[in-house]
Amino acid sequence: MKKRKKIVSIAVHIAVWICFFALPYIFSPRPKDITDVLNKHMVTVFIVINLFLLGFYYLNTLILIPKFLFAKKWLLYIAFVSIAFTAFIYLPREITYLINGTNAETIRAEKIQGFKQKIEKEADSLNNNLNNKNVKRKASNVAFRYFPGSFVVFLLILTIGICASVIEQWLIAEQTKERIEHEKIHTELSFLKSQVNPHFFFNTLNNIYSLAVVQSDKTPKAVLKLSSIMRYILTETQTDYVALENEVNFIHDYIDLQLIRLTDKVQVNFDVQGSVNNKTITPLLFIPFVENAFKYGVSTKDNSTITIQLLAQEKSVELKVTNTIVQKESNLDTTGIGINNVKRRLDLLYPNKHQLIVQEKDQQFFVYLTIEIA
Repeated sequence: MKKRKKIVSIAVHIAVWICFFALPYIFSPRPKDITDVLNKHMVTVFIVINLFLLGFYYLNTLILIPKFLFAKKWLLYIAFVSIAFTAFIYLPREITYLINGTNAETIRAEKIQGFKQKIEKEADSLNNNLNNKNVKRKASNVAFRYFPGSFVVFLLILTIGICASVIEQWLIAEQTKERIEHEKIHTELSFLKSQVNPHFFFNTLNNIYSLAVVQSDKTPKAVLKLSSIMRYILTETQTDYVALENEVNFIHDYIDLQLIRLTDKVQVNFDVQGSVNNKTITPLLFIPFVENAFKYGVSTKDNSTITIQLLAQEKSVELKVTNTIVQKESNLDTTGIGINNVKRRLDLLYPNKHQLIVQEKDQQFFVYLTIEIA
């Protein structure tokens, strides 16, 4: 993937430079009556200037800007750019003379000769006699028009390089910020998940301990159920998402484990509607609410009811838990880890994609949770 992105980036750079260097040919075509010597000179100058600008762009973006401009070494950066600008003014012309085997006098003579020929062709219509001095003066003006580069092009390349580097630096900073934020969230989620497991096991083992104390024959069955629950938590919940069907089966196992120690005075209704197949959800999101219902809604003396309803729709999952309030939290040893934990996980994993309502009314504790899923 990285190799492909690099190839695309190189191709884009090549295409941009081709378009940029083709602009003078498109918008400023060469005169038709130019001499061969001048034509060769102009083409060579144009190529040398383009190569110079190309080299300066990458020198500026890859070395000067990162090492000096971004390092706030302003004077050094200005000094190097000034040196490059001075070289841009003089070097391309001198290199062109060297390549073509010409010099300034030769090119000047060619320009004057070409201008004389042009004047001679137009003399009849213009009726204008020009002496050699006037021809030389006008030829020098033409010389500037023939020169295919100027300081404006250099400044344009300089500006483009700075803007491109600043944008690239900003994008890298944003990506780094996003990666750090993602890692922070992942670390926090891992910590929250690690809190759920010992908290859940602690409460479940307390229930089994109570069975063992009275030497109930239900203890082996409870331990077997617990092993099934532990297998699910230790193996399948290590990923960010699990099958909704597996999470529902996990809730079934937990309810069965609780019913082993309870009497007939406790009625538990767990109703699942809709299709739970081919849907995923973050693991251990529902169990704190179910556990809370058993923790505070079960009585060994009076009748109590726990109702759990789960509705699986195409793009959402709804959970409703209702239980009779038998015990208040203030009367029990509790840390509040479970529900506070799941609230934070919902904020991190389903921001603006969930709704949680927790109410207490008429000795009834009510939880309503809806989650948008993909």
